[in-house]
Amino acid sequence: MTTSIGVGLIGTGFMGECHALAFRAAPAVFRTRLGARLEAVADIDAGAARRAADRFGFARATGDWQDLLADPKIDLVAITSPNLLHKPMALAALQAGKHVYCEKPLALNAADAAEMAAAAAQAGVHTMVGYNYLRSPAVAFAAQLIRDSAIGRVTYFRGVSDEDYMADPAVPMSWRCRRDQAGSGALGDIGSHILSVALHLVGPVAEVSADQKTVIAERPLPAAGEGRERRDGAAATTSGTATVENEDQTHALLRFADGTMGTVATSRVAWGRKNHLAFEVFGTEGAILFDQERMNELQLYDRALAPGDRNGFRTVLTGPAHPHYGAFSPAAGHGLGFNDLKVIEVAQLLDAIAGGPAAYPDFAAAAALERVSEAIGRSAAERRWVGVES
Repeated sequence: MTTSIGVGLIGTGFMGECHALAFRAAPAVFRTRLGARLEAVADIDAGAARRAADRFGFARATGDWQDLLADPKIDLVAITSPNLLHKPMALAALQAGKHVYCEKPLALNAADAAEMAAAAAQAGVHTMVGYNYLRSPAVAFAAQLIRDSAIGRVTYFRGVSDEDYMADPAVPMSWRCRRDQAGSGALGDIGSHILSVALHLVGPVAEVSADQKTVIAERPLPAAGEGRERRDGAAATTSGTATVENEDQTHALLRFADGTMGTVATSRVAWGRKNHLAFEVFGTEGAILFDQERMNELQLYDRALAPGDRNGFRTVLTGPAHPHYGAFSPAAGHGLGFNDLKVIEVAQLLDAIAGGPAAYPDFAAAAALERVSEAIGRSAAERRWVGVES
């Protein structure tokens, strides 16, 4: 009986490090039926791959990601590359019979995402896309409250995902600003996270009406040797500039399939916001509020428990009663962190491969999200309501 699975990681940036840490931690934290062997790490910078292998304990390093696909010791490929590489890497891994764990967004457009989902279905392997905020115990508790009708019938969803990592005009041009490498801008990069929450909590979206704007139209070009992305704004630049090709801001009206109204908004130039992934869900009997910058708290309003002068929201501090907090700490209020959400995500993927519940969101679910994202972009361009294709 197989007790561990060989992992190949592509990419050694911030998200690659998150994946490496999660694969090391998940089997120990969750005592998963299936362990994870760190077989190989790949990066276009072979030196970075070697350093990552030494740091995290991979058996070997390579400067060619295709080496991972030919390695019979590798059963699962984790992809943390820039967006334009998700499709070719995932399709090649699926063709090789590997399970695939891909960072979001799944692809540059809905057509590519659909092709990837179809290939995954044909391959018959497990896939997962890294919408890790769905693993937050507070978000999971919100989903449970909605399923249990604790706030009655949902009537409205309002979501936002704001950060300031590109608010400074001095931050140099990167692949995230180019349509052929990133696809959309703020919407695909961080707005897709709040879309994943909206779909998870409320359900499929039928129609959208949206607007988008590029606030900082030109950015300085990075200096030679500064090609790898940095988010601290400190990279050296040349005297040249380049045109930003995608949006800094998006906001959209949503009409869910069941008729519920909603909005989502996202900005990568929102000064002071570090990870303001927040939502409000209103129902006929109450409301739920959450903000990822205070990720261990959920605000709950229950009209039955808030009469007269006691009317107001109450704060629920996450704890062992809220899965999967208890795997990390036996005491409520001590708090989890961002990397813990990745550990939960990897544990659920390993459990799915071992025969447990299917991993979510898989490529099919992520492709459905890409259809919503593409409809938002089309609506903004055409300045009209647009239906989400099924």
